[in-house]
Formats: sequence, structure tokens, C-alpha cells
Amino acid sequence: MADAKELSGGSLLLAWQLKDKRVLIVGGGDVASGRLESVLVADALVTLVSPSERLHPLTRRLIDASDRITYRDRLFELSDLDGADMVLTAIDDVETSRAICAECRARRIPVNVADIPPSCDFYFGSQIRNGPLQVMISTNGRSPKLANIVRRRIEKSLPEHVGEAIEKVGELRSKLRERAPGVGGELGKRRMRWMVDVCTSWEMEDLALLDDDMMRKLLDDGWENNRVPKLEDVGGRPRRDAASSPLQVRAAVLTSLVGFLAGAACAAAVMLTRRR
Repeated sequence: MADAKELSGGSLLLAWQLKDKRVLIVGGGDVASGRLESVLVADALVTLVSPSERLHPLTRRLIDASDRITYRDRLFELSDLDGADMVLTAIDDVETSRAICAECRARRIPVNVADIPPSCDFYFGSQIRNGPLQVMISTNGRSPKLANIVRRRIEKSLPEHVGEAIEKVGELRSKLRERAPGVGGELGKRRMRWMVDVCTSWEMEDLALLDDDMMRKLLDDGWENNRVPKLEDVGGRPRRDAASSPLQVRAAVLTSLVGFLAGAACAAAVMLTRRR
């Protein structure tokens, strides 16, 4: 059990759903372009306020390419906050940034002010994105550079095809729920146990090979008989190097992860938003 000291000083880790939410970005430079990419990935509706002469080339390209960005070619005005669900500032004007932060908090709008941690309700971190997989490394605003170093180490530790595997497992899970619908109860528990067994019995590379026919056979022969067939039993052929056995692959991944965690545990946490 954690002691009282361990239960403080951190942040609440969340995956914030921004689809169709309104995000205001004040600023158009290098930092703003990174913020803009992050919220576009989350399917947000963005209003960006910045004089055109201050736009970073990437910001310009994103404005031109996306129909989810409303661009206002001017300096920030108080009315820009109307209707915003989140506000991000990335400007070289500390006083204006602090004033925006104060107004956001008065209106109870979550705000992030670049490079001023006390003015942030949440932080951006160094991110890994591989298909549906997203990992954010945070140092609670203390050292973004170390967060970037940790991110690169984690990326090297991730199994190949991890993004594809997650995508295919998600499809299999949806097909299973269609075949065995319902929430909770014994059926829900059995679904969860079977999916866990599939994910732990198959290699990541093999899960990435799943197609519609293989999923159907896996459900017919596996789910219906409460077992997990092998890849070959459902018509698949391993993609990994035959010289690497499943145990060798697992051992290599585990060794890498354990070594990383031992050296970097004090440097970062994964996926966070700062407590208000």
C-alpha cells in the first residue's frame, strides 16, 4: 500500500476526448503548431488567433489543409474566449498570457500557457503515436527535454506492428460484441477473459495479421468453444523471423522495458493532466 507521501505531487492521467469540442489557440509560432497538430489529431474544432506575419510554416499549412480550423488574422481579443471548451496560449507575451489565464479560470475554461507551468491546468508532453496507440511522457512541467529523451527510449522498446495489432484487436472485440451482446454479467466477464487470453496467447506481430476471415474463424473455433486457436489454425502464417521464437521475442521486449524503467522511472509519468 502506498504511503501518504506517495499519494501527492503527481497529476491525474487522462485521455481527453476533444471530438467536436471548441479549442482556442492563441499564437501561431513553432510551439503553437505543435499544439495545433495535437488537437487536430483529437478531432477538435479549432479557432487560431495570430497575426499572419507570425505564423510558422507548419501552422500555415495546417490552416490551409484543414476545414476544422477557423483562422483570425489579428491579436487576441477577449471575445475570442466565448464558447471555448479549452484554451492554449503560445505567445511571447507573459502579461497577456497571464491575463488570458486569469480570464479562463474566471470562466472555468481549462487553459494551458506555454512555458509558464503555474498558469497551466494541464500539460502537454512528449508524445508517441502509432495508429490508435498514444503514449504521452510527462515530467509534470519540470523538464520537457528529459521527457523527449524518455519518449525515444520507449519508442525503441515498443514491439513492431503494435499499432496494427491494436487496430485489429479492436475490430475483433467489436465483432465479438456483435456476436455476444450485452453489458456486465457472466457473459461480459467471459468476453473479457477470452479477449485477454487471445492477447496474451498470440504475439503482437501475429495479432497484426488478423483479417476478416481469420477473425471469423477465431470466433467460430475459439469463442464458441471457449479456447484460443493458434494463428495457423485460423489460416494465418507468422510474419516474424522464424529464428526468433515467441519466448525470445517476449524476453527481448521485457529486458528492454525493465532496463528502461529502472533508469527512467523518476523522469516521467505517462498521460497526464495537471490538477487544478
